[in-house]
Amino acid sequence: MNFNYTEEQEMLRDTLQRFIAKDYTFNRRKAIANSPLGYSPEHWQTLAELGVLGISFPESYGGIGGNAVDTMLVMEGIGQGLVLEPYMATVVLCGQLILHSDDQRHQATLLPAIASGALLMALAHYENGGRFDAGTMETVARRDGFGYVLNGGKSFVLHGKQADRYIVSARTRGEVCDPEGISLFLVDKESEGVHIREYAMQDGQRAAEISFHDVKVKSKSLLGVEHLAWPVLEQALDAAMAALCAEAVGAMQVLHQITLDYVKTRKQFGATLGSFQVVQHRLVDMFIAIEQARSMAILASVHVSLPDRIERRRTMSAAKVLIGQAARYVGQQAVQLHGGMGMTDELNVSHYFKRLTVINLMFGDADHHLGQFSDLMLAA
Repeated sequence: MNFNYTEEQEMLRDTLQRFIAKDYTFNRRKAIANSPLGYSPEHWQTLAELGVLGISFPESYGGIGGNAVDTMLVMEGIGQGLVLEPYMATVVLCGQLILHSDDQRHQATLLPAIASGALLMALAHYENGGRFDAGTMETVARRDGFGYVLNGGKSFVLHGKQADRYIVSARTRGEVCDPEGISLFLVDKESEGVHIREYAMQDGQRAAEISFHDVKVKSKSLLGVEHLAWPVLEQALDAAMAALCAEAVGAMQVLHQITLDYVKTRKQFGATLGSFQVVQHRLVDMFIAIEQARSMAILASVHVSLPDRIERRRTMSAAKVLIGQAARYVGQQAVQLHGGMGMTDELNVSHYFKRLTVINLMFGDADHHLGQFSDLMLAA
């Protein structure tokens, strides 16, 4: 099997690295994180002009027609620069939902707007009662005349305050824990009855809790087929997990390089830290963990489009477990080798560690996915 990247993929990676080196310095990122928006509209438009926002969309919808490996390269670059722009929320989560919904009417209007940078979207799906269980759904949508009325609350909506429109999952039939009977709806942020409470996460990213009180949407706001959104949601969440794994690899790679550079210059007892054999062994162990994580990220990206649901989900859980464990190990080693200054806000090491910690928790931590992997093995 050929694991080499194509010439176009190499060009994409080089372009992103130049963008991050030039426009995403550590101080510039801190300023963006502390700004009212929490991201840079200028950088978002730059990503659109580079073709990054539409890389996974068909050419007929303003995209480039790329695949999950292309998205992996983008997310690896995002991890290297700790990029704050809502790529995961808008392009990966909502973009994949729109693509897999097979709803050509919405695809023709939404995907070109996302690819051009004109539209920000967010997925409002997870709820407080479900923790990592994506199938638990208390938000309901009942038919009312020529549309639906939504009632419920969503937690952990990535970039919920910044988004122009939401894709909201709601139960249209069945019980709370039944994955069947879930539908998807397009809801404007300014709709009456939508209440948003934004908060900043530990890694500088923004999220929100959103409640829906008698929010009226028209029938044409239904995305995909009524009651049958669960398989589409699973595919989109699997794509998001594969993308997160790639982002974690990018962040770990930079963290390892930062630590390597530091131990080459920091002196103790008249010698550099890097001259001590025990430190060298720890850096080698970090490198091995990163390379294992990279292999799993590639496997996850290759398997994200598998038609076999059990095999696909099993691969995503395996990748989330191994990469979550690797991220924790690499982050802890980097902080320890930097000493007390590794935890300070003034040093970028702590920011990479915080981002890796949040990535480990997103869409289920290592313990959750270890249980999922075991259940899927039994199901197979």
